[in-house]
Amino acid sequence: MKRREFIEKSLLAGMAPFVLNSVPIRLLGGQTMLEQMAANSCNDNVLVILQLHGGNDGVNTLVPLEDLKSGLYQFVRSNIALGNTGNARGVVSLDATIGARNVGLHPDMIGIKNMYDAGKMSILQSVSYENHNQSHFRSRDIMFMGGGNNDYLDSGWVGRYLKNEIAPKTYPQDFPNSENKDPLALEFGNEISLLFHQGASIPTSVSISDPQSFFNLVDKLPGFEDKPNVDPRGLPPTNLEGSKYANELHWILDLEAKTEDYHSRLLETYNAGKAKTKNVVYPEQYPFTAPTRWLKNPLSGQLQIVSNLIDGGSKTKVFLLKIGGFDTHANQSISSNTSMGIHATLLYHISSAMEAFQEDLKRRGLDYKVLTLTTTEFGRRVKSNGSFGTDHGIAAPMFIFGKNVLPGVLGNAPDLNKENVDMQFDYRQVYASIMKDWFCVDPAFVDSQLFMGNYTGKGTKLPIINTAAVGVEDFISSRYKLNSCFPNPAKDSTVFSFYLNGAQEASFRILDLEGREVKILFQNKRFAAGEHTMEIDLTEFKKGTYLYELKAGSVLQDTKRLLIL
Repeated sequence: MKRREFIEKSLLAGMAPFVLNSVPIRLLGGQTMLEQMAANSCNDNVLVILQLHGGNDGVNTLVPLEDLKSGLYQFVRSNIALGNTGNARGVVSLDATIGARNVGLHPDMIGIKNMYDAGKMSILQSVSYENHNQSHFRSRDIMFMGGGNNDYLDSGWVGRYLKNEIAPKTYPQDFPNSENKDPLALEFGNEISLLFHQGASIPTSVSISDPQSFFNLVDKLPGFEDKPNVDPRGLPPTNLEGSKYANELHWILDLEAKTEDYHSRLLETYNAGKAKTKNVVYPEQYPFTAPTRWLKNPLSGQLQIVSNLIDGGSKTKVFLLKIGGFDTHANQSISSNTSMGIHATLLYHISSAMEAFQEDLKRRGLDYKVLTLTTTEFGRRVKSNGSFGTDHGIAAPMFIFGKNVLPGVLGNAPDLNKENVDMQFDYRQVYASIMKDWFCVDPAFVDSQLFMGNYTGKGTKLPIINTAAVGVEDFISSRYKLNSCFPNPAKDSTVFSFYLNGAQEASFRILDLEGREVKILFQNKRFAAGEHTMEIDLTEFKKGTYLYELKAGSVLQDTKRLLIL
């Protein structure tokens, strides 16, 4: 196949994406001017957007615990309600320290619980937009274009940022260049999203089976080396310059140029990062019973590619990842066990893959520069339907992950007496806050041009990013702590106590001042959430000063002194 035939067939095939390790990826750039973003950013921060296709059910993701205790939750969701806390595969209490705002996690979201306890998560309740129309495609476009219910824009908020914030250069002649070697945004999947469009521009991409094959295919295409003065670069005759034919042929040649420019760079950075893999185990499949098509984790491969590209030197600023299956009108859970089913597998895939991704970034020394957030086009209705599912709703929770998030929960649990989950935060306020604090975009520009309409919270930043560089030690220590024993100094006995904000395996031992182990009181013992006390007989110990140490999961390791008289 000749080179230009290959390019034309790629175009006619629907602009299929480039693929790394069998994961389709779109090189978002071209006329959207995404290539120019890195040189003008105030930092090298990265944003990963995880789209939950179909509309996630927020009520079974974050169960209102007060309504679980009262029975209202079970009443409105009689056929899909999760079990009480403390039961096998019952809901998991997220954070007892926040009182009535506490929610319960689906039992397959242990990874989410671990990241929250470690101070690496912010949760926003009930994110949406006003006068939501509950349409999949329209709602996705609204949230990608940065507008409201009545806006019809042909651009996305990222595209507008890049066009207006970045000093203009000529595309494609000026890109890539020594300062901008990488595509500035990559979209995983087979669709072209409005998010990265600027005006009526079209992102450019081609598709192959894996990065090495892509490299070989482009390099070995007949005619890759054009002969001097013989149909150079396929330019049309001069008398056709400026015609529709010439313009479209130039567009095809520009696409070809971007293919040739970026394919080797993507392969280079991907392989460089892969060579530095830190042996983090990403989950491959759901560990419990589920239909075959839902067993494989679709996020692990995507997130591994992201970490490899970043660690390999890529300066790509925005990654858009996707996981589908959330349009759960039927069989959201199974009749014999409401904690199992399609929704359970999806929540597990997100929770477990994101936990592995955060650990991967940490081991690579990259966790400080990557922020990940989830988005979905709408939530589900409060009441379940007769098909063990939920129908289109309005608002849904949003998760934000990263070392530099301000951990905690924003907003209250939804009112289950209503038909729909009411909006508490406009999605534009969330994105605007991130653009201001994560990418350092001028607040006036964000509020006037990036996000359209007069929406709830416009101009007010949400406390999402830890801009003051305040550590998470206080967040963790208020939720997992070893208390001072009493009495101390002690003679015959003393009482040790500790508090756990979630069920954990814990170990407790007494050491001498040199750190040598004197006695193990318990090891890898499972404790429920809450305050725990134990009185210990000290008569077997010699007089002197000792240390007592508590370890609980990965969130708590603390040591205090004990004087025995």
